[in-house]
Amino acid sequence: MPIILIILALCALRWFEVWRFAELSWWWIAGLMVAAFMWFEFVEPMLGLDKRKAHDEDAKRRQDRLKQRFGDRKK
Repeated sequence: MPIILIILALCALRWFEVWRFAELSWWWIAGLMVAAFMWFEFVEPMLGLDKRKAHDEDAKRRQDRLKQRFGDRKK
């Protein structure tokens, strides 16, 4: 996600020709876009990072549901 924010910031800075970003080539920004695409479409699923986050959310929901249903049964 941070790379997308960087890409958006670079696009805005380049578009409005701010400071040294006015001389920045659009190819650098396009290269970052390609790198972000490759990461989110190929690398992240290959490493299982997308499923790990979903699994963690499911585990938290399961724990919350158990606490709500049974409460704390510590004796």
